[in-house]
Amino acid sequence: MSQPFEEPRRHFITGGCGFIGSHLVDRLRSAGQQVTVYDNVSSGKRRWIEGHVDEDGFLFVEADLLDREALACAMAGHDVVWHLGANTDIPGGSARTDLDLQNCTIATHNVLEAMRATEIDTLVFASSAAVYGDVPLQPLKETYAPLIPISLYGAAKLACEALISAYNHLFGINANVFRFANVVGGRMGHGVTYDFLGKLKRDPQNLEILGDGRQEKSYFLVEDCIEGMLCALRNGHRGFEVYNLGSETSTNVERIADIVAAEMGLNGVRRTYTGGPRGWPGDAPYVLLDTAKARSLGWRARHDSDAAIRIATRRLLEQT
Repeated sequence: MSQPFEEPRRHFITGGCGFIGSHLVDRLRSAGQQVTVYDNVSSGKRRWIEGHVDEDGFLFVEADLLDREALACAMAGHDVVWHLGANTDIPGGSARTDLDLQNCTIATHNVLEAMRATEIDTLVFASSAAVYGDVPLQPLKETYAPLIPISLYGAAKLACEALISAYNHLFGINANVFRFANVVGGRMGHGVTYDFLGKLKRDPQNLEILGDGRQEKSYFLVEDCIEGMLCALRNGHRGFEVYNLGSETSTNVERIADIVAAEMGLNGVRRTYTGGPRGWPGDAPYVLLDTAKARSLGWRARHDSDAAIRIATRRLLEQT
């Protein structure tokens, strides 16, 4: 159950027009919090925050994280920075090899410098399970090592974590870093569930599955993701802390195909496979996170992985 805020705070959200960011905006505004969204709207949708634009206590700044002057100017006067802005096209990062470097690592350096300039000392950062790399299916603790990412996205997120740790030790920026499993829900614009829905709408009889269909990962709902971050912000320690967030179960790609087809009312869908253990180069085929650290603060995902996929599928179908 959502907890009330102890006191009003001024929240600065990078990537606030995105899938997770826009849900965070809704959650904070429903609690009466002041919110500024900073987004270049390259992958998010302005319409997802449109209902807040004319509200008192809400501001939308359409600008890029690579614009240092605009970033520092917009950030001044806030209490908390939620840094969710990043490249979300993981396969695209292989085609344009500076995409994650620019829009994740350098953008994060700019955020940290803006925080230093504006004397804001609280950061919430959206990292990823991609930092763990290619690991057999097992519950991974935050202390798992070595971290050897296999995608440029994972490498960029790991570099961001290192930068944030250094800024904590050198400049006193307190940071909660969250390594997400696969976040699902309405407004998703990528991922296997979104991919299957699009393919089956175009051809209800045939479904192409990337890889061999055996990839297995943890999925959890966007609102559970947000409540996990809020729980750590309220109840966690100051300093530099890393938390895994995800469900305690996993779902393989074949099962996702079953769920999506069932929710669309389709039977006898023919499946073809591109082959290989990965969906694309850089894809880690297995992701399951140990969330005991976040659960020790009073949080846990409310639905298992299969249920999260089913609920997300229904929400995406309702959107169209």
